[in-house]
Amino acid sequence: MRKIDKYKPAVTKNFLLFFAGLVWVFVGIMLLFLAFSWLSTASNLNTYLPASAGVILALIVHHFGFLKIADKNLKRILLMNEKKCLFAFIPWKSYIIIAVMIMMGAVLRHSSIPKQYLAILYIGIGLALILSSVRYMRMFIREIRRKNLAY
Repeated sequence: MRKIDKYKPAVTKNFLLFFAGLVWVFVGIMLLFLAFSWLSTASNLNTYLPASAGVILALIVHHFGFLKIADKNLKRILLMNEKKCLFAFIPWKSYIIIAVMIMMGAVLRHSSIPKQYLAILYIGIGLALILSSVRYMRMFIREIRRKNLAY
């Protein structure tokens, strides 16, 4: 064992499954909170259309985008040895994509685009993240049950 390995935050793959789902839920809730805070300042007539469009976008992004990402991550995590670094809940390349998305979000929030239109995108991505996190949680529960049955 190398000296640096004792400082690595190693966790079980079951914890990685739970943590990945938790992160996706947390980010999704944060995006939804921002979106609905923007929509709450609009008149009632202007609220329902962007919210509905956001929900439709969420279903599309969830089905055609995030489920594929979640499935790839699940396959990768399930093939891991028992202990891995906490930050391995997503591939290292994904951290670059996340950094770009955070920067794009900051640019969009400070742009002249009306917030009720941005709310559509934020609801779409936020709700899609929450819906897709269910896949992680289901796999986490399945792995816990499988492990308990083995005893």
